[in-house]
Parts: sequence; C-alpha cells; structure tokens
Amino acid sequence: MRKLFLYTVLLTGLTPVAPAISEDLSKLRGEPQPFGFNTVIDLARDSAASPYVEEEIRSGDTLEAIDYDAHWKIAFKEEETLEIAPGLPVQFFHLGRYFKQPVKLHEVSEGKSREILYSEDYFSMPDDSPAKDLPADIGFAGFRVMREDLKTDWISFLGASYFRTDGQSQQYGQSARGLAIDTGLAKAEEFPRFKEFWFQASETTEGALVVYALMDSPSVAGAYRMEMQNEDGEGQVIDVDSHLFFRNGLERLGVAPLTSMFWYSESNRLKGGDWRPEVHDTDGLAMIGESGEVIWRPLNNPSHIRTSTFRADNVRGFGLAQRDRDFENYQDDGVFYDKRPSVWIEPTRPFGAGSVQLVELPTDDEIYDNIVAYFLPDDLPGPGDERRFSYRMHWKDEHPLPDAGAYVVATRTGQGGVPGQPRPADQIKVVVEFEGSTLDGLTREDEIEPVVELSKGKAINPYLLPVVGTESWRLIFDTKLPDGEPVEARVYLKNGEDVLSETWLGQLSRDHLARN
Repeated sequence: MRKLFLYTVLLTGLTPVAPAISEDLSKLRGEPQPFGFNTVIDLARDSAASPYVEEEIRSGDTLEAIDYDAHWKIAFKEEETLEIAPGLPVQFFHLGRYFKQPVKLHEVSEGKSREILYSEDYFSMPDDSPAKDLPADIGFAGFRVMREDLKTDWISFLGASYFRTDGQSQQYGQSARGLAIDTGLAKAEEFPRFKEFWFQASETTEGALVVYALMDSPSVAGAYRMEMQNEDGEGQVIDVDSHLFFRNGLERLGVAPLTSMFWYSESNRLKGGDWRPEVHDTDGLAMIGESGEVIWRPLNNPSHIRTSTFRADNVRGFGLAQRDRDFENYQDDGVFYDKRPSVWIEPTRPFGAGSVQLVELPTDDEIYDNIVAYFLPDDLPGPGDERRFSYRMHWKDEHPLPDAGAYVVATRTGQGGVPGQPRPADQIKVVVEFEGSTLDGLTREDEIEPVVELSKGKAINPYLLPVVGTESWRLIFDTKLPDGEPVEARVYLKNGEDVLSETWLGQLSRDHLARN
C-alpha cells in the first residue's frame, strides 16, 4: 500500500498572497440547488439501490503523461483561492498519473449549493504541459484547506476516501479514511471513494469548516458530514457523522480507519537497514475499553501480514500514536518523524459490540503504509442494510487519555540469555519502560509488582528496577519463542490491589530477532 499522500508534497511551497477570487472564475459555477445533509444521505441511499457502475477514466493516456515531473510544474494560482469564510481558504488539486478519477466540488451558502466547475485557468502550467490537452470539463483531483497566509495547508483530501491533517506540530504523518473494506484478507481490498464534496462554513462554531462527502464503491454508498476546526499549536478536531448503505455483505468492515507507516524503532531495530535510529509515523496503538482499562500495543513490522483483534465492546476510544517525540531518536530534519501527529478516535454514538483490529504488513521502506487500525463491529451488514457511525477525531501530539498513572514510554527487544554465556537462539529479552505519577518517589524498597502474562510458555527471570538518573522504571524478562504463531504478552504494574500503570500488550516473535 503505497503512501498516496507523499505525492501531495508536489503541490506545496506556496508564497503568502492574500486570498482573492477571480471575477471570471467565481462565476464559473453550476446552477444553485437546495442543499442540506439530507441531500447527501438521499444521494447515497439512491446510489446503493442501484448496481455499482465503475466510472470510466477520461483521457487516461493524457493523465498518464502527467507524471511526477509534469505535475510538479502545475501550480494552483493563489489569486484563485476560494475563501469559504474568513480564515477558510480552499485550493484544488489537479489530476495526474497518480490521481486520475475526478471529484465534484460544491460551495454551499444560505441553503443552496453550486458546483465549482473546472477550468485550466485555476492553475499555472508550462505551455507544453500535457494538462493543456485535457477536456475543458475534466474536473479536480481533490482539495486542501490552507492557513490564512497560504504558506501551508492543514487538511487535505486526495485519493479514494483518504484525508489527513498536519496535527499539533504541523507535520503530516498518518492518514484517515472514510471506510476500510476487507483489509488484510487474502482477496483484494476494496477502496471506497469520496466522489463529491460540498464546503460550508459552520453555522454554529466560529472558524470551523463543514465538509460533506458522497462516498461510493461496489459494496457501499455513504454520506459523510465532517465539521473540522484547526487551532495552530493545538491541532485539529473533526466531528464525523456517517450514514452507510450497503449493496453487498462484507467479511470485514473497518470503521474510522487509520493508516500509518512503521518500519523500525527501538523495539525491532535489527529490521532497519537505514542510517537513522528509528523510522515510523507512529509507534503504537492505544485503546480504552468499556471497563476503562488503558491499553498500549507497540507496533510490529512482521515478516508476513498479521491481523490482531482486541475485544472492545462500546470502545471508549482508540488510535495510533507517535509517543516517541525526541528528535535524537530519529535524526531526520527533513521529514521530522518526531513531529508526526497522533490520532484518537472517540465515538460520539456508541459503536456497540465489536473489536479494535490492527493489521500489520511487512515493509522494507518508509514509502509504504503498512499499518491499519479500525473498529470492526460484530454485526456485519448485509445487502440492503444501513448503518450510522459518529465519532470525534483528535489530531494532536498526544492522545487525550485518562490518567492511568504510569505509561509505557519505550519497548525494547533483543537476544535473550545471560551475558557471557551461550545465547539461546529461541529466547527473546523484552524491556518495557514505564513513567508516570504513580511511580514518582518510589524506590526498590517499595512493593511494586510486575504482572507478566503470556499466551505460551512463561516469563523467565522477570524483574523491575528504576532507571538511574531518570523517572523511569524498567520491567525486564525473557521468554522462549516457539516456531509458528507469536507469543502474546500482557504486562502491567501493581502495588497490592492497586494498578499503577496502563496495560502493555506485546506480540513477540522471531521477527524481532531477524536482521534485515
């Protein structure tokens, strides 16, 4: 799964110009139509009632000619920026080799929508650009919302149902999707597509933008309402309300899916052949179940596709996080992995019975997204069924977790055994590092008990000790790694009956010991 959004780098690098709308292009609109969220819901319902028809790619050969170099030379004209409301400037992406399916865009005001019609005049391009040979009504690839100075965007929609924001530290990383279908199965994954968008300034929240989207695919049609707000230095919050109408039954329905990249970290450093100490968009999955237990599961880069399922009825929240935010651990001053956003999904309507599912794919490079996380409902839809899911997305540096006392700050693995003695080839050493308020001021004399539970075998010589010169505590243990399925580990700290930490879940396998 190649990182679609790497390509959007081509379309950045603007200089600050005050937004203005060309008089001619501002008139290049369709006829006004009555509009509300119910309009999109009705379109989705009607679409699902008919067989899916794949849209034919128009001018495919010409779009194929708009490669990386040709696309780089196509730039949106700043003076044509569409200002939805003060502080909400929108710019459009041009079609090309990597994004050939156009989307329809509409602006909404006073209960009426008008389609924004494509014109080559929105863009500057060389006289010999292949884009000049495209039909006059070819359409746009997607859009992005800029900051007021037009130097950077803070959210973009481009390709399938992908979207992403740059988070609290203004550095793009993981992406979200409208829906994931049959992810990680032996058959091909289905990628629903946002095919039509409507923009409107929020009527209730100053400075917020509302984006409506119509989604379609062979199995499902959907209507989305996303109210989003950016606050520089604080990140973004997006409230999502989705209505889904199914043509077909599914094996896997991924609700509120997140997509990320994890190549290697301190937990599997032998997998990395790169000069940088760590390379990843995110390093773990966090979850809060119905009971309130906070769970942290560090990510893996397995040798083959692995799917992990965590029971999470009425899940309170889940998300992929970049907990390690120390530049020294990445040493990359070009793409700044230490600044990548964490995303937290908070249901605003109960998701009901189901699980959080994590799909991990093997990768040997940073250009591939190999991590997907989503909620999987027990009640999978069948043909003609309808579903509604509502949730809030937090794009921040850290997840808005409740106080669990101590949190995992690092997971390390290495060859098991005792220094100076022969190292067993099938034994792994695991080091889990905790920090937090419940550990402050404690010493070795305090009765802190590490709890280690394994799906196979037993923990060998587990012990816990404070890390000299820091506020951290390290739990260290060995375990045997049998051939075949990995060992599932569950770890937390307690003092008597009092739980002192969140729960660490580890999937331990020989992949951790395999060198690239």
